[in-house]
Amino acid sequence: MAEYNEVYQRARYYDIAFARDVSSEVTFLADYFLKHAGRPLDSMLDVACGPGYHARVFAAQGVESFGLDLRPEMVEFARDQAQAEGLSVHWFAADMREFSLPHPVDMILTSYDSIDCLAEPDEIISHFQTVARNLTPQGLYVFELTHPRDCSMAEYGNFHYHGQRDGIKVDILWALGTPTIDPLRQVIDCDVLMRVEDQGVVREYHDRARERFCSPQEYIALARLSGALKFKAFIGDFRFDQPFDNTPGARRMIGIMERID
Repeated sequence: MAEYNEVYQRARYYDIAFARDVSSEVTFLADYFLKHAGRPLDSMLDVACGPGYHARVFAAQGVESFGLDLRPEMVEFARDQAQAEGLSVHWFAADMREFSLPHPVDMILTSYDSIDCLAEPDEIISHFQTVARNLTPQGLYVFELTHPRDCSMAEYGNFHYHGQRDGIKVDILWALGTPTIDPLRQVIDCDVLMRVEDQGVVREYHDRARERFCSPQEYIALARLSGALKFKAFIGDFRFDQPFDNTPGARRMIGIMERID
């Protein structure tokens, strides 16, 4: 029998399905900041961090790192993983629309489509203003999204994520059936299923995800409306040589903004 519950509460299972190596992304971000500011990156915040993949790799490289997630279960899991790896990371549960760090950081990162959970323009503007308040002078905000060619309101698709570890199999089916589309608000609601086989016992956890689709130009306009961030660049992957275009190499939509001083 299926249970109705939030997928993101199952942090361990989520990690089995989504764990990935982000070291090349971290290298690019550190190099980009060095090129931008003329000094090494000293501190960063991983927003909507989940298990904290980026924060943990940055911490391993000696960068003061913070991890923020709305779900306390994710924060607890990320903290346990960092401790097991001997890493010092500052973790806390908070809303990405309104948070405050003990001190500003050089870079704030929102990865893996996390910014699309902000469904209203005012929410995105509030997020941008909060980000800017927590950035140092010359601080950068970086957000990562799927290329619109591969996921949009018109071509949303069905996604299957799978992982296996320690006798546990996890399958996450994203967008079961036909999503509900609101073309005026540019918002999609879709059903999500996490199916877990844990030591021979099968359980299912259901959720419903809401995602907003903004074009690059809309993000630029909303940043301008925020009065807090200014557009710097869009690139097509975590590489200096990959512009944001429609070639196969442009797998992601990476937005980079700078704090307005």
